[in-house]
Amino acid sequence: MGYVNFETPQELIPTVKEVLIMSSDTGKVKKGANEATKAIERGTAKLIVIAKDVSPEEIVVHLPVLCDEKDVAYVFFPTKEELGQAIGLKVGTTAVAVIEPGNADTLLRDVVEKVKALKK
Repeated sequence: MGYVNFETPQELIPTVKEVLIMSSDTGKVKKGANEATKAIERGTAKLIVIAKDVSPEEIVVHLPVLCDEKDVAYVFFPTKEELGQAIGLKVGTTAVAVIEPGNADTLLRDVVEKVKALKK
């Protein structure tokens, strides 16, 4: 996992999952590495969630670097399957971009603050 440059705290995973569920229900998310990349480049991404078990890792290896360049918060999620399930997919997904958090606005701010504190 060369692209996983920090460990997302275990206690943060359920909160991230809740943000994903609520954002996909009441807000707007983009699925997959390509859509996540576009959201970061366009400045619309509020949070990027990247699966830790992506193979080949070249698919997502650019996302942490791009997020750092554009000052977008990102976290790593245990598996593609769990990431897909959190946003209502029957299949796994490599990455998710939260565009509009909907009812998850407060939770999202909390996650972003914690992630930024981790990386200082």
